[in-house]
Amino acid sequence: MPRFSANLSMLFGEHDFLDRFDAAARAGFKGVEYLGPYDHPAETVAARLKKNGLEQVLFNLPFGDWGKGERGIAVLPERVEEFRRGVDTAIAYAKALGCGQVNCLAGIAPQGADRQKLEDTFVENLKFAAAKLEQAGIRLLIEPINTRDIPGFFLTNTRQALGIIERVGSKNLYLQYDIYHMQIMEGDLARTIEANLGRIAHIQLADNPGRHEPGTGEINYPFLYDFIDRIGYAGWIGAEYKPANGTEAGLGWFKDFGKNASAAA
Repeated sequence: MPRFSANLSMLFGEHDFLDRFDAAARAGFKGVEYLGPYDHPAETVAARLKKNGLEQVLFNLPFGDWGKGERGIAVLPERVEEFRRGVDTAIAYAKALGCGQVNCLAGIAPQGADRQKLEDTFVENLKFAAAKLEQAGIRLLIEPINTRDIPGFFLTNTRQALGIIERVGSKNLYLQYDIYHMQIMEGDLARTIEANLGRIAHIQLADNPGRHEPGTGEINYPFLYDFIDRIGYAGWIGAEYKPANGTEAGLGWFKDFGKNASAAA
């Protein structure tokens, strides 16, 4: 049965970040993910995980200055050294937190930039990161994101991501498939997931429109849960949505299905 992890960058925002681990565990989640742990010492985060019996499912490589609108630096030629230092930082945190996979946010393409040069930079950075992470026993993922929420984001659909993965040529590079983003950009969710199951290491969800909890929009999540289970997906599904009326009030979908599924895993 699908296992659901709580994305603490979006869920339980009623609490300070470290207290969100406690809230997620109380709600019945067994795994957590978030943008990144870098604002806190690794031992502090590790203690919250241990206290609550939670698995660290995923976080991102360092992604630049989020507050200033940066959404990754992997495609930016002038940030290569910073990117490579970030890989070392992510490895140190992943080892401390027992996390087996990290995601690489490609970044926003600068206006007027040579897209081929951006792609070449992305590919070389991914080659570097995939090799270093493989040595550490950590998987590397890349995630296409919709351009409605993040205008100008470089990596925008499954086909493009698979082309990048092929260019990199590493067995340690996988696809993170976000159902919400890909509903906006390409649709055909079930067939795309099934066709690329061998490359998908992590799935995330939110409903559309609004990016709220499952059951608030157009996506048929009960069908997708059963379908994903039936085709043999064994990874986590990250709940990465904006609660419409508070986290606890919107957890009906999890109490009805996800909590039982997580308990059975």
